[in-house]
Amino acid sequence: MAEADNKEKRIQFNQQNLHHEEVFSDLTVGSIRRLTPVKPNGEPDKTRPILFVGQSQVYTEQGPMPIQFPIDAKNLHIAME
Repeated sequence: MAEADNKEKRIQFNQQNLHHEEVFSDLTVGSIRRLTPVKPNGEPDKTRPILFVGQSQVYTEQGPMPIQFPIDAKNLHIAME
């Protein structure tokens, strides 16, 4: 039993769901993350869509509350609108 408890649990990346992450910010309102799908060799995977995620803060009486939300857009320009 002790032998089974001592086995290391391995954490592995899902090589079929890799993304290159870039962050764009206006240094005022928030930021937009662009997640570009890549293959395990690091080359772009054009068979999967690019994802955009917005990040900002809402100020409350208790202090700033971070928010994150998906953005349905085909490119960065549309994501900023």
